[in-house]
Amino acid sequence: MATTSPSRAERIAHLRTTVALFMRDHVLSRVSHDLRSPLNAIHSWAYVLERKIDGADAAAQRAIGGIRTGVEQQVQLIEKIVDTTRNETRKLQIEREPFPADAMINDAIDDARIALADARGVTIDEHGMPCGASIDGDRNRSTQALWLMLLFAVEASARDSTTRFEALPENGQLRLAVSFVAKRDALTDDALPHQLESFAREQAHAQEEAGRAPWVLALCQRVAEAHGGRFEAGPLKDGESMTLALTLPTVAE
Repeated sequence: MATTSPSRAERIAHLRTTVALFMRDHVLSRVSHDLRSPLNAIHSWAYVLERKIDGADAAAQRAIGGIRTGVEQQVQLIEKIVDTTRNETRKLQIEREPFPADAMINDAIDDARIALADARGVTIDEHGMPCGASIDGDRNRSTQALWLMLLFAVEASARDSTTRFEALPENGQLRLAVSFVAKRDALTDDALPHQLESFAREQAHAQEEAGRAPWVLALCQRVAEAHGGRFEAGPLKDGESMTLALTLPTVAE
């Protein structure tokens, strides 16, 4: 029985869902880490107070015991709910097999154009193509990461602007770089079309996250790590150039 290839709309919907899944994983990871530190401190100080309080003071001892019990319950909730939920994407599984980089890059660029760039009037200017390299990795995951980089660049760019893409083979690796001039308001302007979830765009727009990779790009980081490569994201500063770069291993010639 012949299988039916997914339509482009279905593929883009799947990409959006995948991006949201990995952002959720990243947020849960932050929550797990950031909650454990103060809970550990509370637990430690409870023991300090216990030694300072008169052992004959039953009410005080019950209060200290209640603090320790509450902390232990919170830790159990983190382990059972937060950490268990993360198990689905905690260790990214990849199917490693050499594939031509040019075909993957073209697919990602085409999907980014149709998903949002065309609607925004944003031009994706290609450089270094065809690169002629073959990547030693997972084609599907690599496509997802590059598509997200391109989509984020379009989301954070002004209407009718230009995003630059460059493929650069170097020392047994292929560097895929997306550069654009960031317009922070473009992320949250309701008059513009969007593909990323509003929460993702709001978080990337937040002033306190300047200089840090937006949470929505967590998939790119995970794909890079799974391939033994690297992911770079410059600070998102209004009116300044920002570059996202994914480096993946290539097949030795």
